[in-house]
Parts: sequence; C-alpha cells; structure tokens
Amino acid sequence: MLIAADKFKGSLTAVQVAERLTAGLRSVVPGLEIESLPVADGGDGTVDAAVAAGFERREVQVAGPLGQAVTAAFALRGDTAVVEMAEASGLQRLPAGVFAPLTASTYGSGELLRAALDTGARTIVFGVGGSATTDGGAGMLSALGARFLDAQGKPVTPGGGGLAALARADLSGLDPRLSSIELVLASDVDNPLTGPRGASAVYGPQKGASPDDVAALDAALAYFAKVLEEAIGPRAAQCAASPGAGAAGGVGYGALLLGARFRPGIEVMLDVLGFAPALERASLVITGEGSLDEQTLHGKAAAGVAAAVRAAGKEVVAVCGRLALPPEAVARAGIRQAYPLTDVEPDMATCIAYAGPLLERVAERIARDHLG
Repeated sequence: MLIAADKFKGSLTAVQVAERLTAGLRSVVPGLEIESLPVADGGDGTVDAAVAAGFERREVQVAGPLGQAVTAAFALRGDTAVVEMAEASGLQRLPAGVFAPLTASTYGSGELLRAALDTGARTIVFGVGGSATTDGGAGMLSALGARFLDAQGKPVTPGGGGLAALARADLSGLDPRLSSIELVLASDVDNPLTGPRGASAVYGPQKGASPDDVAALDAALAYFAKVLEEAIGPRAAQCAASPGAGAAGGVGYGALLLGARFRPGIEVMLDVLGFAPALERASLVITGEGSLDEQTLHGKAAAGVAAAVRAAGKEVVAVCGRLALPPEAVARAGIRQAYPLTDVEPDMATCIAYAGPLLERVAERIARDHLG
C-alpha cells in the first residue's frame, strides 16, 4: 500500500494524513506493508513533503510579506533545492485577520532563493501558491539584485501598489548564479499575469483586495510589464502572457523573467519526491486532500497522483474531508472510489475538528473494501 496524499488544509498536514491512514489500515490488517510519501502541489506544505521524502530542512531568516523578520525553511538534497514561496511570503505570515493586498512583498521569497543558491544548488524547484502578495515578483527580483526606481531615482515602495510609481527597471545587477542553474516554476495554476484571468482579478479578492484594489493592482502589473519591456525587450511581454505568470500574485512572472521553466506543481513534486519507484512497489495507492472538487481536476495533487497511477496501470482510491464531485468526475480522474469524512460524520465543523480520528475510521473502511 502506498499513501500519497496532500494535506487537509486547516486540519492535518500531509504527514499527519499518512500517519492516521496507516493507523486505520493496520488496525484491520496488522502486518500490512505501507509506504508513505506525503505530496504537495507547490503551494504551502511543499517543503514539509520534501523533508518527509528525505530532503534536509534548512532554515533562514528572511523578510515576511510586511517586511518583518520570519524564519523560513527550504529543503535540500544533493544539489537540488525545494523552495516554497509561502514560507516567506504566504498568507500564513500575516497577523491573524490582517490583509495587505497593495503592500505585501515577495522580497523574502527572493532571499530564500538566494539562500538556496548559497548552498550550491544546481536545480531549484520554486513552489508557488498561498501567497499574501500581488507584486508581480518585484520584491523577489529586488532581493536577487534587480532595481525598480521611481521618477526621482528612488526604489518604489514594496507591494503591487508601489509599482504604479515605477519609472525605470534595471535587471543588470541580478545574481549571476541564476544563469547557470535550472529553475523550475512549480504551480497548480496556469493564469497569465494580467486581465480577467490574471493574478489580481482571480486571486486578489482572497488576499483582501477590494474591487478598486483589484483594478489598481491589475493596472500596476500591466504597467510593470510595460516598463520591463522597455528595459529588456519583448521577452517581458511574452513572459507576462505565459502560463503560470499570474501564479501567486504574479511571482510566477518574476520567475519566468529569471528563465524558469513552468511545470504543473504536482508533476514536479512527484519527480522530486521519487514517486515512480514507490509506485512500482505498490499494489494499491491512497491519495487525497481536504476537498475533492472542481479545483482538484485542474492540477491539484490528488488528480496528479491519480493520473500517474492510472498511467502505470494500477488502482487508486482517494480520501477527502468533503466530496463535491459527481461519481462520473471521480471516475474520469482515474480514482476508483472516493471516501469523504462526511460519510462518517455529516457535520463539516466536526470533520475539521476531528479529522484525524475520522480519517482512521475511513482507512478501516478502505482496508475492508480493498484488502479483504
């Protein structure tokens, strides 16, 4: 049995999901061989998944989204580093109930990338998602040596709002080590930088942006790309229109400007975590995440795992807190059967509060259904 599940956001980490499933399975089949490979799609939890797979956890002090010092982690194995932008610039780094859609900066994410470069990493997987920011990656690029100046020649203020005052961009001071590494942009979204599907319009509201803020940020990001086009040529506009540019408030755009290659986050993470050899050893796979819904089908971890399992000709079942997909969509995703916690406990608040014990009960049911 291979357990390759993502976190249940707000309830259990991916590691805890695996532990609870293991306990439930073994209560029915005591000698069952179980391999655990917690997964992530590039968003929050990506570093934890890499560490669970054998990477070394490295910690460094960086700037949080509002400039405050935070201790952020990245993962390292050999010359491959896994950097999670949410560790530095994520919503969880803001004080409770505080949003800063116009002023939150990705500067700390750039500091994390620089720390990974300092280890001698030759490949950096840059997982993006869960950001508090909509600055187009300007803060990240600044931390790596770029300069964004106003009409007086002073640095523009942090955050997407500050980009409206941008007069000149200078990327000549970027860290030269960036040109000799492989940088992979790992994201579960493929939005462009601006427009109705852009970073501000689609994701700004969940970061506290009002309709006026959304419009201002979209205009600022478009202007940012225009000024960059003046500085480095048509590549700036090409990157802005590319899939993934709008990921995590446009930090994907900044990464693409650095020469990053965009790949779906779950595909990258399955490669990095060594999923293929683990799958070879398995006869049945359990995947899952907090909610199996329409978003799952568009690049989330559970769908990525299911696709890989199906391609290998094996079977996969899924666990989730809530199931919001009809049976035919579950089947189309390659999942033989889905097991929501709400089948055991209909009340969602109770499911969230007692996800661990409920997940053990669901695992017992999986064992009876598939290991009889």
